[in-house]
Amino acid sequence: MKKRPTIEMVAKRAGVSRQTVSNAANAPHLLKPETLRKVLGTIDELGYRPSHAARALRTRSTRVIGCRLLPSNYGGTGGVLDRLLHALCDAARSKGYDVLTFSVPTDDEEIAVFEDLLRRGAVDGFVLTNTHHGDVRPNWLLAEGARFVAFGRPWGVEHPSHSWVDVDGASGTRQAVEHLAGLGHTKVAFLGLPEGNGVGDDRYRGWHEAMSARGLLAKATVARAEDGIASGRAIAEQLLAQPNPPTAFVCVSDAMALGAIRAAEDRGLVPGRDVSVVGFDDSPVASVLRPRLTSVRQPVEAVAQKLIEVLLEELSGDRKKPSRQLLAPWLVARESSQVAPGAQERSQAVPGPALPSPARRKAAS
Repeated sequence: MKKRPTIEMVAKRAGVSRQTVSNAANAPHLLKPETLRKVLGTIDELGYRPSHAARALRTRSTRVIGCRLLPSNYGGTGGVLDRLLHALCDAARSKGYDVLTFSVPTDDEEIAVFEDLLRRGAVDGFVLTNTHHGDVRPNWLLAEGARFVAFGRPWGVEHPSHSWVDVDGASGTRQAVEHLAGLGHTKVAFLGLPEGNGVGDDRYRGWHEAMSARGLLAKATVARAEDGIASGRAIAEQLLAQPNPPTAFVCVSDAMALGAIRAAEDRGLVPGRDVSVVGFDDSPVASVLRPRLTSVRQPVEAVAQKLIEVLLEELSGDRKKPSRQLLAPWLVARESSQVAPGAQERSQAVPGPALPSPARRKAAS
């Protein structure tokens, strides 16, 4: 096997010291431009790659980020956290870092893992996920002096002391209401999570604001349940059984939306034609359902890039105050949301402006 190039081999070939090669890789500003060009050319020529193990010993940096792996609770639709983890690994790798994942069922057990990893010096920092009201993890990490960034807002905390990146759920559900209202729907129900869930309350707020702005709240209905296809089906069934049922649903997740579609089919309705449904997350199943599901897509790749960007600023000490990044999602319209029943007939029944007779047009000219 060909011997792996070492820093000594690069130094000998370039005619410089070992320290100069190290500076070219880690502190290029310390070298003269012509020296830097020569060393970097030799590095490329030999295919030299610095030893991460040696660097960790020297700088006490592992180039590893810890992140808890959460089980998906999206009832078979595929969760956004699955996509986030892949995007996070890609974003970290592009910066020379790796992601160490671990699986524990509770926040207390996650803190125990934090403590173990920090004690062993196994990671440089953490990405928190699944933030919620009463979350004890951020304060524990702050007290330990650990570097981290959260995916999700610190719900219920007015002035947080840590950085976070999140998706504007309210913007997504506002877009959903505007889309349905533009199709002629005036009875738009919201299928949400129990009150007190930060993500669910945020998405409810966008629906409520958009419905209020359109003057549609008087005809609106809201139903809440734990996330899942079965629960979405049950609460949608209750609303469709009412004497004056909704013609459209804005759902807090794609799982709830899939449940609403099943409830409509149970009643002999055709989803998309008789009742429109909009989900949230644009999970993989959204584009393969029949009808294909209109859904709000989260900018997962951009979130991952921001999380890594902010965390590296925290690790380098360049960030002087907490970062707050709120990214906007967008609506992906598909066949599950169509013109409201009767809306086309109503628009055709409204008389347009009277056209002048030929004689009047001639006189006017």
